Amino acid sequence: MQLLFYVLIGILFIACSNSEWTSVPQSSLSVDCHEDSLSGMLLVDAKAAKIVLGTDSEKARANERPQMQVKFDYAFSLARHEVVCGEFNALMERATGLVLNCSNDSVPATNVTYYDAVLFANERSKTEGFDTAYTYVNATFDSEKHCTNLEGLAYRPEINSYRLPTEAEWMLAASLNWNPQNGWIAENSDYKLHKVCGKIDSETHFCDMAGNAMEWVNDWLGNFRDTILENYVGAPDGGSLGQRIVKGGSYRNTLESVNMYSRGDVYTVTSSTRADYVGFRLAFGKIPNAVWMDANGKANSSRVIPLANSTTIRSLVGSYKTKLAFRNDLSGNLAYIDYSSGVLSVAEIVDTLEVYHPEISPDGKRVAFCTGLEGVSGKSSLYVRNLDAEGSHLVKLDVESAAIPRWRVLENGDTVVVYVTDAGNNKNETAFQNTSTWQVKFSNGKFGSPQKLFDGAYHGGVSGDNRLAVTGARILRARVDNRDTVWYKDAENAEQACNVSLAKDGSKRTLFLDFGGKTGKAFVGKSYATHERLLIADSTGKLIQSVAAPSGYSFDHTEWVNGVENKVVATLVNSNGLHQKIVVVDLTDSSISELISGDEVWHPDLWVADNAVAGGESLRDLDSAGVYFVDGQDWIHESVGYKMAMLWKYKDLIEVLCVGSSRVEDGIAVTQLQSGFGLNMGHPGNDLDASFYIAENYGLNHLKKLKVVIVSLDIDLWQWTTEYTEYLFSNVPGYVYDLNHSFWKDENMDYLSQIAETQAPYSSSVRSIYESSRGWGRNESVEWGAPLVESDSNWSVSRPESLDWNLARLENFVELMGKNHIHIIGVVFPQNPGYRKTGSWGRYGPTRSAAAEYLKRISAIAEKNSYFVLFDENKNGRHDYGDKMALNTDHLSALGAAQLTSRLDSLLRSLK
Repeated sequence: MQLLFYVLIGILFIACSNSEWTSVPQSSLSVDCHEDSLSGMLLVDAKAAKIVLGTDSEKARANERPQMQVKFDYAFSLARHEVVCGEFNALMERATGLVLNCSNDSVPATNVTYYDAVLFANERSKTEGFDTAYTYVNATFDSEKHCTNLEGLAYRPEINSYRLPTEAEWMLAASLNWNPQNGWIAENSDYKLHKVCGKIDSETHFCDMAGNAMEWVNDWLGNFRDTILENYVGAPDGGSLGQRIVKGGSYRNTLESVNMYSRGDVYTVTSSTRADYVGFRLAFGKIPNAVWMDANGKANSSRVIPLANSTTIRSLVGSYKTKLAFRNDLSGNLAYIDYSSGVLSVAEIVDTLEVYHPEISPDGKRVAFCTGLEGVSGKSSLYVRNLDAEGSHLVKLDVESAAIPRWRVLENGDTVVVYVTDAGNNKNETAFQNTSTWQVKFSNGKFGSPQKLFDGAYHGGVSGDNRLAVTGARILRARVDNRDTVWYKDAENAEQACNVSLAKDGSKRTLFLDFGGKTGKAFVGKSYATHERLLIADSTGKLIQSVAAPSGYSFDHTEWVNGVENKVVATLVNSNGLHQKIVVVDLTDSSISELISGDEVWHPDLWVADNAVAGGESLRDLDSAGVYFVDGQDWIHESVGYKMAMLWKYKDLIEVLCVGSSRVEDGIAVTQLQSGFGLNMGHPGNDLDASFYIAENYGLNHLKKLKVVIVSLDIDLWQWTTEYTEYLFSNVPGYVYDLNHSFWKDENMDYLSQIAETQAPYSSSVRSIYESSRGWGRNESVEWGAPLVESDSNWSVSRPESLDWNLARLENFVELMGKNHIHIIGVVFPQNPGYRKTGSWGRYGPTRSAAAEYLKRISAIAEKNSYFVLFDENKNGRHDYGDKMALNTDHLSALGAAQLTSRLDSLLRSLK
């Protein structure tokens, strides 16, 4: 399926590129570039070279500012041109079954995801006898064999192999001969791909850096800082949206919009995005001492890599609403992952506090931690803070010393934190009895008055009935029915034990590690080394289970998973003593699942929300019902999926349903409507059929108070019919499930309103953007800018049948809604008034004469049906929406949305 249609359309983040470019001084580009021994590659000797990334232009996107300098101290190889279709198909048909449909074998291989490009690089490395630069756990493919997700994907810069170029490498190569006028761009390309090196055919120059196909580069999209970095390889992850970088413009971009500093396209680019104009070229070579820079501007030579995605987490613990907190021992900071987001971004809370033994609160909103370490005597401070990127609302417990906090909820409903006064060596009886265990209420962001529970530092946990408490910091001590005792000992002495944790499921099982002691060896039946076995004791201290660490590893920092039975979270330590991975151990089958890897990841705590849902027998297949977004899908699927969750949430309130393209999403502020409760279901990318799909199958069947459907009449998008409908709805479990059950006509679907928002791993970004605004994408004003034409407007001449199909679809929809006494308002959104001076009606065509004809035919439909109103705010470009009301060439800013919404509101009040 060709997907040019959806990526051409843009979304709420659209901000067209500016052609301004600050040249890099030639003195900083002392680069020797010559033919490489590797086929099709040029060797770039970049040692001592420097390049400037980004721009200081105020009209550039925020993630393109400010300028940042990058130095190189290595050489690398880069392909003269993009990977072409012939070589891509020859390699990938055998490897994954993917075959691209290209006009000929010599045009760039496009319509590929970032993952497709990564797999191609790996395949070429293996074919030529090299190690691979990319590792992953699992691969997911769609029906066309495109890779849509690589779970646990990690780039290894130290490997000498084929890979994608970093943004800095790409910029350095482009700077050597940057000349967009001599590339395939909108002015000369006839809006199609051309054979590579058609403009520059030289053995010593790179071809098509500007134009022809836009190109994937290796990096995650992160922010720049006014600084100098060496051997920069991008951000450690893609942040809350999981964004990637594309460079160079394409055959559909005008000359003025092609520049070196641009890092994206008119839509949000993620690893699973693909477009008919986006391809890639290969680089080769290792990057010594690679440096990543996180969102806080901190440069690191290491990073934490998520190895399990949200779907895997859900299969392990039964819920997407799961969070992992841990200590990054390299920085001493608290870090965490929120798996309820489909984007696995590792957030690190940077401050001056040392963070040990973090534990997430029962509601998942806060985290408690201490500054002291188990097994080390001395004073420790205890803190609680919000589990967010800023670590906000930091609160300190005002006591002399408090260590190893553990949350619990009392029978009266109070939430308390249990702590000990000292977590040092507990082997000496006298010293142990001089310590004590306390609890303190925590409510409304404040600590209450501490209450002593008993003598002895029982930091492994206290049971709900207070009849059992355990601890271990050399030996395994237990307090049973107010009596202190020692567990885990041979006939003569107590054996060494540590990392003690009491189960929170009421089973009173104790989890711990040992030092390969006699008792453990006797239970297991063979010898093992320190921390190589995870041990479980029952409520009397009797060993009942043991799990072996994977070969080459030992366990450390073992804890029960909070919120689910028979699961343990732990770190794995390699033979060099590196705390390399955090894993989940399933005690039902002794299986071990990897969550993250890093250089030193300590003290994990895994929190799982209660995922119980009311519904009884009506609670159907929870692997499909309400699942409108799955891991690895792009921003378009996520935004529409989250709006579907809001549709079910507000189904008994919605009176005005807005459907259509991103022009609807940006241009109608439904919360400002006074005439009725509205929901904005506008979405990035669109065909008219996709809009009606939502209105007919969900709006008509389930919105009891629905009075009006507002739809965008995007004539420039009428070159497509059902392509986008198929792309958006055909491969997502929730939509397929609904279709197979006739969209639940005449059924009470209240249970979907309970679960839809939690059935998919929606990011914090999509929630923050859409929830309070009910689907409106609010954007600050920029300007109309240049009237960009990104499709050949003559499509309306060569394919008039598409226009006719959409017109008929509109007429049928109007008739259906009218029969159900639902009004339809067809909005023609204002676009750049500068289109009056072009031959194109809008951003994607059609010709102005074709648009005029079809607007007349739409008016005729309105004259025949009193339930349909044509609301033309474009007025052939002669509208009153000035630059302050524009986001870009075809989308409104918040000011423009306010004006259009106000006028819509007046119209709505006039309807009878």
